[in-house]
Amino acid sequence: MTHWWAVPLGLLFVASTAPAQNQTHDTTSARATGLSKKIQWKFNFDAGVGAFGFGNSLYTDARPDPSGDLGDDWVESFAKPALSAEYALRTGALYGAASVVGERTFAAPPSIVGEDASSFQVEDMYIGWKSGKALSIGEDALDLRVGRSQYRIGQGFLLWDGGGEGGSRGGFWSNARKAWEFAGIARFKAKRSTLEGFYLDRDEVPETKTGTHVFGANYELAMGESNTIGASYLGLTSDSLPNRDGMSVYNLRAYLSPFKRLAGLSLGAEYANESNGSALSSTAWMAQAAYELGSVNWKPKVSYRYAYFKGDDPSTEKSEAFDPLFLGFSDWGTWWQGEIAGEYFLSNSNLISHTVRLHLTPTESLGTGFLGFVFQNDQPASFGPNVTSKSIASELDWYADWKFNSNFTASFVLAYGNPQEALAQGYGRTSNFTYGMLYLAYAY
Repeated sequence: MTHWWAVPLGLLFVASTAPAQNQTHDTTSARATGLSKKIQWKFNFDAGVGAFGFGNSLYTDARPDPSGDLGDDWVESFAKPALSAEYALRTGALYGAASVVGERTFAAPPSIVGEDASSFQVEDMYIGWKSGKALSIGEDALDLRVGRSQYRIGQGFLLWDGGGEGGSRGGFWSNARKAWEFAGIARFKAKRSTLEGFYLDRDEVPETKTGTHVFGANYELAMGESNTIGASYLGLTSDSLPNRDGMSVYNLRAYLSPFKRLAGLSLGAEYANESNGSALSSTAWMAQAAYELGSVNWKPKVSYRYAYFKGDDPSTEKSEAFDPLFLGFSDWGTWWQGEIAGEYFLSNSNLISHTVRLHLTPTESLGTGFLGFVFQNDQPASFGPNVTSKSIASELDWYADWKFNSNFTASFVLAYGNPQEALAQGYGRTSNFTYGMLYLAYAY
Protein backbone atom coordinates (compact mmCIF):
# COMPACT_ATOMS: atom_id res chain seq x y z
CA MET A 1 0.00 0.00 0.00
CA THR A 2 1.30 3.45 -0.88
CA HIS A 3 1.09 5.84 2.05
CA TRP A 4 0.24 9.48 1.46
CA TRP A 5 3.16 10.69 3.57
CA ALA A 6 5.59 8.58 1.56
CA VAL A 7 5.00 10.33 -1.77
CA PRO A 8 8.33 11.92 -2.82
CA LEU A 9 8.35 15.64 -2.24
CA GLY A 10 10.27 16.07 -5.49
CA LEU A 11 7.11 15.47 -7.55
CA LEU A 12 5.63 18.43 -9.39
CA PHE A 13 2.59 19.52 -7.39
CA VAL A 14 -0.57 21.45 -8.00
CA ALA A 15 -1.34 24.89 -9.10
CA SER A 16 -2.97 28.09 -8.03
CA THR A 17 -2.39 30.95 -5.69
CA ALA A 18 -5.70 30.13 -3.97
CA PRO A 19 -6.41 27.10 -1.72
CA ALA A 20 -5.92 23.83 -3.54
CA GLN A 21 -9.50 23.05 -4.56
CA ASN A 22 -10.01 26.47 -6.11
CA GLN A 23 -7.91 25.81 -9.20
CA THR A 24 -9.36 28.46 -11.50
CA HIS A 25 -6.56 30.71 -12.82
CA ASP A 26 -7.39 34.34 -13.60
CA THR A 27 -6.80 34.82 -17.32
CA THR A 28 -6.35 38.57 -16.84
CA SER A 29 -2.99 37.87 -15.20
CA ALA A 30 -1.90 35.24 -17.73
CA ARG A 31 1.32 35.72 -19.66
CA ALA A 32 1.54 36.61 -23.35
CA THR A 33 2.61 33.88 -25.80
CA GLY A 34 4.52 36.06 -28.27
CA LEU A 35 2.10 35.33 -31.13
CA SER A 36 0.59 37.90 -33.50
CA LYS A 37 -0.28 41.19 -31.81
CA LYS A 38 -3.47 41.57 -33.84
CA ILE A 39 -4.93 39.06 -31.45
CA GLN A 40 -4.01 39.19 -27.78
CA TRP A 41 -3.07 35.61 -26.95
CA LYS A 42 -2.63 34.33 -23.41
CA PHE A 43 -1.43 30.95 -22.22
CA ASN A 44 -1.94 29.24 -18.87
CA PHE A 45 -0.74 25.95 -17.53
CA ASP A 46 -1.90 24.43 -14.23
CA ALA A 47 -0.65 21.07 -13.03
CA GLY A 48 -0.47 19.22 -9.77
CA VAL A 49 -0.58 16.18 -7.57
CA GLY A 50 -1.91 15.60 -4.07
CA ALA A 51 -1.64 12.81 -1.53
CA PHE A 52 -4.46 11.88 0.86
CA GLY A 53 -4.78 9.44 3.75
CA PHE A 54 -7.49 8.22 6.12
CA GLY A 55 -6.58 6.74 9.48
CA ASN A 56 -9.98 5.10 9.90
CA SER A 57 -12.95 4.07 7.80
CA LEU A 58 -15.96 6.32 7.24
CA TYR A 59 -19.43 4.99 7.78
CA THR A 60 -21.11 5.79 4.44
CA ASP A 61 -21.07 8.24 1.54
CA ALA A 62 -23.86 10.68 0.87
CA ARG A 63 -22.97 11.43 -2.77
CA PRO A 64 -23.66 8.35 -3.16
CA ASP A 65 -21.23 5.41 -3.26
CA PRO A 66 -21.39 1.85 -1.91
CA SER A 67 -20.35 1.97 1.72
CA GLY A 68 -16.96 0.41 2.35
CA ASP A 69 -13.66 0.70 4.14
CA LEU A 70 -12.11 4.11 3.57
CA GLY A 71 -9.15 3.55 5.87
CA ASP A 72 -6.88 3.99 2.89
CA ASP A 73 -4.42 6.27 1.10
CA TRP A 74 -4.40 7.50 -2.48
CA VAL A 75 -2.91 10.06 -4.88
CA GLU A 76 -4.47 12.42 -7.43
CA SER A 77 -2.85 14.44 -10.20
CA PHE A 78 -3.99 16.70 -13.02
CA ALA A 79 -2.72 18.93 -15.82
CA LYS A 80 -4.60 21.76 -17.50
CA PRO A 81 -3.14 23.75 -20.43
CA ALA A 82 -5.29 26.68 -21.60
CA LEU A 83 -5.17 29.25 -24.40
CA SER A 84 -7.29 32.40 -24.52
CA ALA A 85 -7.53 35.17 -27.10
CA GLU A 86 -9.08 38.60 -27.61
CA TYR A 87 -9.62 40.46 -30.88
CA ALA A 88 -10.49 44.16 -30.79
CA LEU A 89 -13.42 45.40 -32.90
CA ARG A 90 -14.69 48.88 -33.62
CA THR A 91 -17.42 48.18 -31.09
CA GLY A 92 -16.02 46.08 -28.27
CA ALA A 93 -14.05 42.88 -28.68
CA LEU A 94 -14.42 39.20 -29.45
CA TYR A 95 -12.82 36.81 -27.00
CA GLY A 96 -12.60 33.09 -26.40
CA ALA A 97 -10.73 30.33 -24.62
CA ALA A 98 -9.93 26.65 -24.97
CA SER A 99 -8.46 24.24 -22.44
CA VAL A 100 -8.17 20.54 -21.74
CA VAL A 101 -7.82 18.65 -18.46
CA GLY A 102 -6.14 15.34 -17.83
CA GLU A 103 -6.73 13.79 -14.41
CA ARG A 104 -5.73 10.61 -12.66
CA THR A 105 -6.55 8.95 -9.34
CA PHE A 106 -4.15 6.15 -8.39
CA ALA A 107 -2.17 4.39 -5.62
CA ALA A 108 -5.02 2.12 -4.42
CA PRO A 109 -7.76 4.70 -3.80
CA PRO A 110 -11.01 3.76 -2.03
CA SER A 111 -14.17 3.39 -4.10
CA ILE A 112 -15.61 6.68 -2.81
CA VAL A 113 -13.13 8.64 -4.95
CA GLY A 114 -13.41 6.41 -8.00
CA GLU A 115 -10.73 3.73 -7.57
CA ASP A 116 -7.90 3.79 -10.15
CA ALA A 117 -9.24 6.07 -12.88
CA SER A 118 -8.01 8.58 -15.42
CA SER A 119 -9.54 10.79 -18.10
CA PHE A 120 -8.61 13.44 -20.64
CA GLN A 121 -11.20 15.80 -22.10
CA VAL A 122 -12.01 19.33 -23.18
CA GLU A 123 -12.67 21.75 -20.32
CA ASP A 124 -13.19 25.33 -21.60
CA MET A 125 -14.34 25.98 -25.16
CA TYR A 126 -16.25 29.23 -25.48
CA ILE A 127 -16.54 32.42 -27.48
CA GLY A 128 -17.88 35.78 -26.37
CA TRP A 129 -18.32 39.46 -27.13
CA LYS A 130 -17.94 42.40 -24.76
CA SER A 131 -18.93 45.96 -25.51
CA GLY A 132 -15.75 47.76 -24.48
CA LYS A 133 -16.41 51.51 -24.49
CA ALA A 134 -19.20 51.30 -27.08
CA LEU A 135 -21.85 51.98 -24.44
CA SER A 136 -21.67 55.24 -22.50
CA ILE A 137 -22.61 53.63 -19.18
CA GLY A 138 -19.22 52.01 -18.64
CA GLU A 139 -16.52 49.79 -20.10
CA ASP A 140 -17.67 46.25 -20.99
CA ALA A 141 -21.18 47.07 -19.77
CA LEU A 142 -22.51 44.23 -21.95
CA ASP A 143 -20.86 40.80 -22.09
CA LEU A 144 -22.24 37.78 -23.97
CA ARG A 145 -20.68 34.31 -23.81
CA VAL A 146 -21.59 30.87 -25.16
CA GLY A 147 -19.93 27.44 -25.03
CA ARG A 148 -18.18 25.34 -22.40
CA SER A 149 -17.51 27.87 -19.66
CA GLN A 150 -17.44 28.37 -15.91
CA TYR A 151 -20.22 30.25 -14.17
CA ARG A 152 -20.78 30.82 -10.46
CA ILE A 153 -22.96 32.82 -8.12
CA GLY A 154 -21.67 34.45 -4.95
CA GLN A 155 -19.53 32.28 -2.69
CA GLY A 156 -20.77 28.95 -3.99
CA PHE A 157 -23.67 28.34 -1.60
CA LEU A 158 -25.75 26.92 -4.49
CA LEU A 159 -24.11 27.38 -7.88
CA TRP A 160 -20.39 27.13 -8.58
CA ASP A 161 -19.13 23.81 -9.94
CA GLY A 162 -20.28 22.91 -13.46
CA GLY A 163 -18.16 19.76 -13.86
CA GLY A 164 -18.49 16.44 -12.04
CA GLU A 165 -15.38 14.67 -10.69
CA GLY A 166 -14.39 11.32 -9.26
CA GLY A 167 -15.70 7.98 -10.50
CA SER A 168 -14.39 7.08 -13.94
CA ARG A 169 -12.91 10.58 -14.40
CA GLY A 170 -10.57 10.62 -11.40
CA GLY A 171 -9.65 13.78 -9.53
CA PHE A 172 -12.31 13.55 -6.80
CA TRP A 173 -10.72 16.19 -4.51
CA SER A 174 -8.57 18.04 -7.05
CA ASN A 175 -11.69 19.26 -8.87
CA ALA A 176 -9.79 20.68 -11.84
CA ARG A 177 -12.94 20.62 -13.97
CA LYS A 178 -15.47 23.37 -13.28
CA ALA A 179 -16.84 24.30 -16.72
CA TRP A 180 -20.45 23.58 -17.60
CA GLU A 181 -20.96 21.32 -20.60
CA PHE A 182 -22.87 24.19 -22.17
CA ALA A 183 -23.28 27.71 -20.85
CA GLY A 184 -25.08 30.69 -22.30
CA ILE A 185 -24.40 33.81 -20.21
CA ALA A 186 -25.53 37.41 -20.74
CA ARG A 187 -24.15 40.02 -18.34
CA PHE A 188 -25.14 43.69 -18.09
CA LYS A 189 -23.16 45.92 -15.75
CA ALA A 190 -24.00 49.54 -14.98
CA LYS A 191 -21.89 51.22 -12.32
CA ARG A 192 -22.42 49.21 -9.12
CA SER A 193 -25.18 46.94 -10.46
CA THR A 194 -24.71 43.67 -12.34
CA LEU A 195 -27.56 41.71 -13.92
CA GLU A 196 -27.01 38.27 -15.45
CA GLY A 197 -29.15 35.78 -17.30
CA PHE A 198 -27.91 32.23 -17.84
CA TYR A 199 -28.64 28.76 -19.17
CA LEU A 200 -26.41 25.89 -18.00
CA ASP A 201 -26.03 22.18 -18.74
CA ARG A 202 -24.14 20.22 -16.10
CA ASP A 203 -21.06 18.26 -17.24
CA GLU A 204 -21.73 15.13 -15.19
CA VAL A 205 -19.68 12.01 -14.56
CA PRO A 206 -20.93 9.45 -17.13
CA GLU A 207 -22.05 6.81 -14.62
CA THR A 208 -24.07 9.29 -12.52
CA LYS A 209 -25.79 11.40 -15.17
CA THR A 210 -29.00 13.10 -14.09
CA GLY A 211 -29.59 15.26 -17.17
CA THR A 212 -29.75 18.44 -15.07
CA HIS A 213 -30.22 21.84 -16.75
CA VAL A 214 -30.30 25.20 -14.97
CA PHE A 215 -31.62 28.55 -16.16
CA GLY A 216 -32.21 31.78 -14.32
CA ALA A 217 -31.15 35.31 -13.42
CA ASN A 218 -28.76 36.85 -10.93
CA TYR A 219 -28.48 40.42 -9.61
CA GLU A 220 -25.67 41.87 -7.51
CA LEU A 221 -25.12 45.32 -6.05
CA ALA A 222 -21.56 46.15 -5.06
CA MET A 223 -21.10 48.93 -2.51
CA GLY A 224 -17.33 49.13 -2.40
CA GLU A 225 -14.96 46.17 -2.15
CA SER A 226 -16.40 44.79 1.09
CA ASN A 227 -20.17 45.18 0.66
CA THR A 228 -22.24 43.09 -1.72
CA ILE A 229 -25.89 42.11 -1.76
CA GLY A 230 -27.48 39.80 -4.29
CA ALA A 231 -30.59 37.94 -5.36
CA SER A 232 -30.99 35.00 -7.75
CA TYR A 233 -33.65 32.84 -9.33
CA LEU A 234 -32.85 29.33 -10.60
CA GLY A 235 -35.15 27.03 -12.55
CA LEU A 236 -34.12 23.40 -12.99
CA THR A 237 -35.04 20.40 -15.11
CA SER A 238 -33.75 16.84 -14.75
CA ASP A 239 -34.14 13.61 -16.68
CA SER A 240 -33.83 11.30 -13.64
CA LEU A 241 -34.45 13.31 -10.43
CA PRO A 242 -38.21 13.94 -10.01
CA ASN A 243 -37.84 16.43 -7.13
CA ARG A 244 -35.37 18.49 -9.19
CA ASP A 245 -37.36 18.38 -12.45
CA GLY A 246 -39.42 21.58 -12.40
CA MET A 247 -37.78 22.97 -9.24
CA SER A 248 -37.66 26.71 -8.58
CA VAL A 249 -34.99 28.18 -6.30
CA TYR A 250 -34.90 31.68 -4.80
CA ASN A 251 -31.69 32.95 -3.22
CA LEU A 252 -30.91 36.09 -1.21
CA ARG A 253 -27.47 36.97 0.14
CA ALA A 254 -25.53 39.81 1.77
CA TYR A 255 -21.84 40.10 2.66
CA LEU A 256 -21.09 43.34 4.45
CA SER A 257 -18.54 45.33 6.44
CA PRO A 258 -21.06 47.85 7.72
CA PHE A 259 -19.05 50.00 10.15
CA LYS A 260 -16.14 52.24 9.10
CA ARG A 261 -14.85 52.46 12.67
CA LEU A 262 -14.85 48.65 12.86
CA ALA A 263 -13.17 47.91 9.56
CA GLY A 264 -12.21 44.42 10.71
CA LEU A 265 -15.83 43.37 11.29
CA SER A 266 -17.59 41.50 8.49
CA LEU A 267 -21.07 39.97 8.43
CA GLY A 268 -22.67 37.54 6.01
CA ALA A 269 -26.05 35.91 5.51
CA GLU A 270 -27.60 33.76 2.80
CA TYR A 271 -31.03 32.20 2.31
CA ALA A 272 -32.39 29.74 -0.24
CA ASN A 273 -35.92 28.45 -0.85
CA GLU A 274 -36.60 25.41 -3.04
CA SER A 275 -40.07 24.44 -4.25
CA ASN A 276 -41.54 22.03 -6.77
CA GLY A 277 -45.32 21.86 -6.49
CA SER A 278 -46.52 18.94 -4.35
CA ALA A 279 -43.14 17.18 -4.61
CA LEU A 280 -40.78 19.44 -2.67
CA SER A 281 -40.63 22.39 -0.30
CA SER A 282 -37.36 23.14 1.49
CA THR A 283 -35.12 25.89 2.83
CA ALA A 284 -31.52 26.53 3.81
CA TRP A 285 -29.80 29.51 5.36
CA MET A 286 -26.65 30.62 7.04
CA ALA A 287 -25.41 33.57 9.12
CA GLN A 288 -21.83 34.44 9.97
CA ALA A 289 -19.70 37.07 11.68
CA ALA A 290 -15.96 37.61 11.59
CA TYR A 291 -13.46 40.05 13.07
CA GLU A 292 -9.90 40.62 11.93
CA LEU A 293 -7.23 42.43 13.97
CA GLY A 294 -5.38 43.85 11.00
CA SER A 295 -3.00 45.96 13.10
CA VAL A 296 -1.74 42.97 15.13
CA ASN A 297 1.06 40.62 14.08
CA TRP A 298 -0.20 37.63 12.05
CA LYS A 299 -3.52 39.49 11.52
CA PRO A 300 -5.69 37.03 13.49
CA LYS A 301 -9.24 36.65 12.16
CA VAL A 302 -11.92 34.89 14.22
CA SER A 303 -15.29 33.88 12.77
CA TYR A 304 -18.43 31.94 13.63
CA ARG A 305 -21.00 30.56 11.18
CA TYR A 306 -24.34 28.84 11.69
CA ALA A 307 -25.71 26.93 8.70
CA TYR A 308 -29.03 25.10 8.35
CA PHE A 309 -30.09 22.77 5.52
CA LYS A 310 -33.54 21.28 6.01
CA GLY A 311 -34.10 17.53 6.14
CA ASP A 312 -37.03 15.39 5.03
CA ASP A 313 -39.83 14.65 7.47
CA PRO A 314 -40.78 10.98 6.78
CA SER A 315 -44.31 11.55 8.13
CA THR A 316 -45.27 13.85 5.21
CA GLU A 317 -45.88 13.01 1.56
CA LYS A 318 -43.99 16.05 0.29
CA SER A 319 -40.19 15.99 0.50
CA GLU A 320 -38.53 18.61 2.68
CA ALA A 321 -34.95 17.50 1.95
CA PHE A 322 -32.83 20.40 0.71
CA ASP A 323 -31.07 19.78 -2.60
CA PRO A 324 -27.48 21.16 -2.25
CA LEU A 325 -27.23 21.61 -6.04
CA PHE A 326 -23.76 22.60 -7.35
CA LEU A 327 -21.90 24.13 -4.44
CA GLY A 328 -18.28 25.20 -4.69
CA PHE A 329 -15.01 25.74 -2.87
CA SER A 330 -14.28 29.44 -2.38
CA ASP A 331 -12.33 29.01 0.87
CA TRP A 332 -11.65 26.34 3.47
CA GLY A 333 -14.99 25.21 4.89
CA THR A 334 -17.01 26.88 2.10
CA TRP A 335 -19.03 25.05 1.02
CA TRP A 336 -17.52 21.63 1.61
CA GLN A 337 -17.93 21.72 5.39
CA GLY A 338 -15.06 19.83 6.98
CA GLU A 339 -12.19 18.04 5.27
CA ILE A 340 -13.47 14.72 6.65
CA ALA A 341 -17.24 15.07 7.02
CA GLY A 342 -18.11 17.55 4.28
CA GLU A 343 -15.74 16.12 1.71
CA TYR A 344 -16.54 12.44 2.16
CA PHE A 345 -19.75 11.57 4.00
CA LEU A 346 -22.00 14.57 4.73
CA SER A 347 -23.88 16.66 2.20
CA ASN A 348 -25.57 20.03 2.67
CA SER A 349 -28.95 18.45 3.28
CA ASN A 350 -30.56 17.42 6.59
CA LEU A 351 -27.64 19.17 8.24
CA ILE A 352 -27.05 21.80 10.92
CA SER A 353 -23.48 22.99 11.37
CA HIS A 354 -21.68 25.28 13.80
CA THR A 355 -18.30 26.46 12.51
CA VAL A 356 -15.63 28.38 14.41
CA ARG A 357 -12.52 29.47 12.55
CA LEU A 358 -9.21 31.11 13.48
CA HIS A 359 -7.15 32.31 10.50
CA LEU A 360 -3.58 33.64 10.80
CA THR A 361 -1.29 35.30 8.27
CA PRO A 362 2.29 35.04 9.59
CA THR A 363 3.70 36.35 6.28
CA GLU A 364 2.35 37.49 2.93
CA SER A 365 3.16 34.06 1.50
CA LEU A 366 1.74 31.94 4.34
CA GLY A 367 -1.82 31.58 5.59
CA THR A 368 -2.82 29.05 8.24
CA GLY A 369 -5.55 28.35 10.73
CA PHE A 370 -7.98 26.03 12.48
CA LEU A 371 -11.59 25.10 11.74
CA GLY A 372 -13.85 23.56 14.35
CA PHE A 373 -17.17 21.98 13.35
CA VAL A 374 -20.16 20.56 15.22
CA PHE A 375 -22.54 18.64 12.94
CA GLN A 376 -26.17 17.79 13.71
CA ASN A 377 -29.06 16.46 11.65
CA ASP A 378 -32.37 18.27 11.27
CA GLN A 379 -34.49 15.08 10.99
CA PRO A 380 -32.95 12.08 12.83
CA ALA A 381 -35.40 9.60 11.24
CA SER A 382 -34.11 10.57 7.78
CA PHE A 383 -30.46 10.38 8.75
CA GLY A 384 -30.21 6.62 9.08
CA PRO A 385 -31.79 3.43 10.46
CA ASN A 386 -32.80 3.54 14.13
CA VAL A 387 -31.44 7.08 14.59
CA THR A 388 -33.08 9.19 17.29
CA SER A 389 -30.17 11.49 18.16
CA LYS A 390 -29.36 14.74 16.34
CA SER A 391 -25.64 14.64 17.17
CA ILE A 392 -23.59 13.43 14.19
CA ALA A 393 -19.96 14.37 14.78
CA SER A 394 -17.45 17.04 15.69
CA GLU A 395 -14.33 17.83 13.66
CA LEU A 396 -11.15 19.87 14.01
CA ASP A 397 -9.08 20.81 10.94
CA TRP A 398 -5.67 22.47 10.66
CA TYR A 399 -4.77 23.91 7.27
CA ALA A 400 -1.90 25.89 5.76
CA ASP A 401 -1.37 27.47 2.34
CA TRP A 402 2.24 28.39 1.53
CA LYS A 403 3.04 30.26 -1.67
CA PHE A 404 6.78 29.78 -1.79
CA ASN A 405 7.31 31.57 -5.11
CA SER A 406 5.26 33.13 -7.92
CA ASN A 407 4.39 29.73 -9.43
CA PHE A 408 4.28 27.17 -6.62
CA THR A 409 1.80 26.83 -3.74
CA ALA A 410 1.64 24.07 -1.15
CA SER A 411 -1.43 23.22 0.94
CA PHE A 412 -1.44 21.00 4.02
CA VAL A 413 -4.33 19.59 6.07
CA LEU A 414 -4.53 17.52 9.24
CA ALA A 415 -8.01 16.66 10.53
CA TYR A 416 -9.58 14.76 13.42
CA GLY A 417 -13.22 13.69 13.68
CA ASN A 418 -15.20 12.39 16.63
CA PRO A 419 -18.35 10.39 15.69
CA GLN A 420 -21.29 10.88 18.02
CA GLU A 421 -24.58 9.21 18.90
CA ALA A 422 -26.32 9.43 15.51
CA LEU A 423 -23.45 7.58 13.82
CA ALA A 424 -23.37 4.95 16.56
CA GLN A 425 -27.15 4.42 16.34
CA GLY A 426 -27.40 4.29 12.58
CA TYR A 427 -24.12 2.74 11.51
CA GLY A 428 -22.35 1.35 14.57
CA ARG A 429 -19.38 3.68 14.09
CA THR A 430 -17.65 4.84 17.26
CA SER A 431 -13.95 4.99 16.35
CA ASN A 432 -12.43 8.40 15.71
CA PHE A 433 -11.52 9.56 12.20
CA THR A 434 -8.12 10.94 11.22
CA TYR A 435 -7.09 12.44 7.91
CA GLY A 436 -4.05 14.03 6.30
CA MET A 437 -3.47 15.77 2.99
CA LEU A 438 -0.52 17.26 1.13
CA TYR A 439 -1.26 19.24 -2.03
CA LEU A 440 1.35 21.19 -4.00
CA ALA A 441 0.55 23.36 -6.99
CA TYR A 442 2.13 24.93 -10.06
CA ALA A 443 0.55 27.74 -12.09
CA TYR A 444 1.86 29.53 -15.15
